[in-house]
Amino acid sequence: MDLSTRYTPKEIEETTYAHWEASGAFQPREPYEGSPGTFSVMIPPPNVTGVLHMGHALNGTVQDIVVRHRRKLGFETLWVPGTDHAGIATQAVVEKKVYAEEKVTRKEMGREAFLDRIWDWKEEHGNQILKQFKSLGCSCDWTRTAFTMDDNLSHGVREAFVDLWERELIYRGSRLVNWDCVLQTAISDDEIEYQKRKGKLWYMRYPLVAKPGEFIVVATTRPETMLGDTGVAVHPDDERYKDLVGTKAKLPFLDREIIIVADASVEADFGTGAVKITPGHDPADYERGQRHNLGIINILEKDGKLNKEGGPFAGLSREDARKKIVAELDEMGLLEKIDNIEHNVSISDRSKSAVEPIVSEQWFVRMEPLAGPAIKALKEGTLKFRPERWGKVYLHWLENVHDWCISRQLWWGHQLPVWYDEDEVPVASVDDLKIGDPHPKTGKPIKRQDPDVLDTWASSWLWPLATLGWPDKSSTDLQRFYPTQFLSTAQEIIYLWVARMVMAGYAFMDELPEKQRNPFATCYIHATVLDAKGKRMSKSAGNGIDPLDLIDQFGADAVRYSLILLTKEGQDVKLAPDRFEQGSRFCNKIWNAARFVMMNMGSGARTNQSEFLEDRWIRSRLLAVTKEVSTQLKEYRFNDAANVLYRFVWNDFCDWYVELAKKRLTGEDEASAAGARGTLVRLLKDILGLLHPFTPYITETLWAQLHETIGETPDADLISAPWPGGDGLVQDDAAESEMALLQALVTSARRVRALTMIGERKPLVVLVNAPRDEEREVLLRHADSAQALGYMESLTIEPDATRPLGSAVSVAAGFETFVTLGEDVDLEGLKEVLQSRLAKTEKGIGQVKGKLGNKKFIERADPEVVATERERMVELEHDLMLLQRNLDGF
Repeated sequence: MDLSTRYTPKEIEETTYAHWEASGAFQPREPYEGSPGTFSVMIPPPNVTGVLHMGHALNGTVQDIVVRHRRKLGFETLWVPGTDHAGIATQAVVEKKVYAEEKVTRKEMGREAFLDRIWDWKEEHGNQILKQFKSLGCSCDWTRTAFTMDDNLSHGVREAFVDLWERELIYRGSRLVNWDCVLQTAISDDEIEYQKRKGKLWYMRYPLVAKPGEFIVVATTRPETMLGDTGVAVHPDDERYKDLVGTKAKLPFLDREIIIVADASVEADFGTGAVKITPGHDPADYERGQRHNLGIINILEKDGKLNKEGGPFAGLSREDARKKIVAELDEMGLLEKIDNIEHNVSISDRSKSAVEPIVSEQWFVRMEPLAGPAIKALKEGTLKFRPERWGKVYLHWLENVHDWCISRQLWWGHQLPVWYDEDEVPVASVDDLKIGDPHPKTGKPIKRQDPDVLDTWASSWLWPLATLGWPDKSSTDLQRFYPTQFLSTAQEIIYLWVARMVMAGYAFMDELPEKQRNPFATCYIHATVLDAKGKRMSKSAGNGIDPLDLIDQFGADAVRYSLILLTKEGQDVKLAPDRFEQGSRFCNKIWNAARFVMMNMGSGARTNQSEFLEDRWIRSRLLAVTKEVSTQLKEYRFNDAANVLYRFVWNDFCDWYVELAKKRLTGEDEASAAGARGTLVRLLKDILGLLHPFTPYITETLWAQLHETIGETPDADLISAPWPGGDGLVQDDAAESEMALLQALVTSARRVRALTMIGERKPLVVLVNAPRDEEREVLLRHADSAQALGYMESLTIEPDATRPLGSAVSVAAGFETFVTLGEDVDLEGLKEVLQSRLAKTEKGIGQVKGKLGNKKFIERADPEVVATERERMVELEHDLMLLQRNLDGF
């Protein structure tokens, strides 16, 4: 055997990954007789600017578990990797870099030269995050790596645009849009964050035209926008203002007369009950303006400075204009008061600057016709979410969907495939139209292409289609692998991406039966990764954990297993670097257990037909675990599967079976040794197979080494070997029942040792009172094993034993275990310790009872949390009983 005494991940990870890649293991196998079919997964394409963070690491691990499991089940499995061009983010990164290095702006450089720079940057840095996914062990088919601006994907974007154009689902219009003044582009509603900030509510007096010396007072959080006011609104039932409806007020600074209207949307109890109407800079005011035919005035330039409509404040920034307006209103006696408030501010998730609603001419997609089939997909069960509750988020967005603003005032991205003639008549075309060529509709010369680019999501919504060859509907990959079976992604892009992909599937795969158009059968929403204090990790907050540092410290397998162990379905996960030690300890446990197995193989015979209790028991347990984990992985219950395997390997295999097998491997009974060797090999093979999706590197390495040790040539690398199916194993209830009694006895003795603080290396004198004949016979039959495992000097089992004076007691499985305390035990000191523990246990019971007796806790807490509290209550009550019995006996 040539297996290192220490598990060192760095020694195996790089070479193992290179071997997998070179062998073609990541590519889907060819169709074969008896195949269960295809299974395809699309990676949510990370931004080309991105680096691996903990959210990526968790999602990459989840996807890789699914892919490796289905591959071992025999599916023709495909996992497509790739990156998103990330229009705004990438342009910003390169723009900053160019200016920092050359002091040249994007506009000074020119569009074509600037785009060349971005492509150069992409070629140099754009695949960094995909290389990092490799270090995590992700088994993507890298030969199919896609990029949202590859030629074939760009062609798909144009096809989709023109298709929607021809169906009259794309239109151009002036609408109120969200404007990012830093990036100087429109952004969609879904690219906005809302932050609670401290602010002020200014109360401004507008003079009444018909009543000199009188005013109507309006309250606003944005006094600078008053320069765009075209009206004032009050609630129709507000008695204070009934006489003013239909009259006019005069706008300070500009002397513009604006009408006072009655509108039911006004909250009479907010501020003064009168609100200014600025249709050009507020969504609610835009709607009010439409209802009352008010004019729209835009007071802002693209960079957020006031334009000529700002009158005396033209050229000032929004912030400076606000200060000056407030100061001058105060001087004029038109500022009534100022309140301090806390309110939500709309923030661009790209530039983190305050969003400014402005009226702008943009391109839009009519969403309502596209939303119908996507709603139906969820309601009819064609699409399923895990956890199920995320389906409600998806449904709510679709049922209240607004038209999608798809144009962006950027250079990096898919330029709109729209051209104009001299009369600005637009036309969409999949193929480039040359300047000067005749317009397909008007015949007049083409003058220009629309300079805007499409929203990034307008390419990534086609990801499941375009990566498989669409719009070429004869594409082999498209016909073979669409629709996909599984998507794992983050909750914040359910509507940005998930819902839109479903809409695209139904819109563009119309040659398929309706239920096959849905791009993925299951959408799994993974946990949000938080720091140890429960705060979202971010670069700006400085609380992120670099998964690459963790991989370097603990190894990829330890990071993967820790992430899954710590992440319960439906719950966010709090992470700190030290929490990854659990996965590291588990990997070391696997390595050492495998090393023990291989060291004890020798050249002796092996058999899987041994009738020793522990052999029968562990084979039965292996069958149960195999079935349980198989079901859990099929149902995407990753945390459940990881915990089942953890307990089985650590407890059943290492703590119990290996300890029981040790004496047989070195004994003179060759039949016994052969049974132990055969069982160990079968166990290790199946354990490695079951663990492989979670910990691929260590299991692949041990798989190869085990076969070499026992002189066998495996049929395949572990990555491609069949999933353990439990062949040849049987459920053995009798063995499990007997083993449970043996374990109860040993555990009972260990509990007393811990309770009374008897040293680990001091042999125990144990007396068992087992009144039931059947149980007593089992315990007597396996007394030697119990004595060895419990480190006992003597073990006596009787039908009617009484507790000896000066002994401690434990109760389990219908019998009592008495352990004689030696003269070296300070009974008075022990009593004090036990009384202290008793008080803590009673306090713990009181706390748990309080939770379980709280109706709100039972109704609102996660069912798993409630179940855990109930289990804790059972344990605490058992501890309380033991403590009381021992104290009474002393």
